[in-house]
Amino acid sequence: MLPFYGDMSLFQAAVRSVLAQSHAEFRLVMVDDQYPDPEPARWFQELGDSRLQYLRNAENLGVNGNFRRCVDLAEAPVFTIMGCDDLMGPDHLARAVAALATHPDAAVAASGVEVIDADGAVVRPLGDRVKSTLAPRAATTLRGEELAAGLYRGNWTYFPSLLWRRDVARQIGFREGLEVVLDLALLVDIARAGGSLVFDPDVTFAYRRHVGSVSSVRAIDGRRFTEEREFFTAEARTCEELGWTTAAKAARRHPTSRLNAATLLPGALVGRQWPVAGELARHLVR
Repeated sequence: MLPFYGDMSLFQAAVRSVLAQSHAEFRLVMVDDQYPDPEPARWFQELGDSRLQYLRNAENLGVNGNFRRCVDLAEAPVFTIMGCDDLMGPDHLARAVAALATHPDAAVAASGVEVIDADGAVVRPLGDRVKSTLAPRAATTLRGEELAAGLYRGNWTYFPSLLWRRDVARQIGFREGLEVVLDLALLVDIARAGGSLVFDPDVTFAYRRHVGSVSSVRAIDGRRFTEEREFFTAEARTCEELGWTTAAKAARRHPTSRLNAATLLPGALVGRQWPVAGELARHLVR
């Protein structure tokens, strides 16, 4: 599933990376969220590959709404919601499908990921270096409180690289009202429902990190941290009710989220962005 609203050239590269997969039994669905330029849709439909399908939303649904629509539209037993500017390595689907086939109890498969910039160069921003230290070092399966607690400390997964079992993801679904942590919320909801995550550390996916992404924009203006703080506060209460004391403590502390705010605070102060600086400071100390 390919929710689309973005740059034409990056979108073309993303599509070409899917068409180059060694696992050829897939359907690639472009879900156009009312993008005003008709050129990306025209290019996609003229590729002439029977595995490609184009759909256009009747109205602009936004990030959360379009992701939930992608879940509803998925037909195969497993699916991924790829970013329209990310890149799959040639064996990404093959390895992820094999991981779920080998672990029939797993609800989602996560792959090793490298981060690229707008020009496609591999980069290692501070946040992604921290994520890499939190990810498992070897192939493993995580479930329950262990999975949730690890994700609260720092979400080391990259949402566009994940392969989901359709029935599990559809039954639980994305929570409404979330834009930045909607993938984290779905993962911990799966953990609470008894599902597990299987991880393959080999790098098969390139996640594009650039200033135009939703998470980057919301981080710059502080809105990301308002959402995260409210999310972690509610999660801590839920985990306490379940008796998941370790996960509750991790949710209350959410260390990497607070560290992220700390790295942005000096820039906001230097730029005299006082409302943003105040929001970052609140997130850092609470």
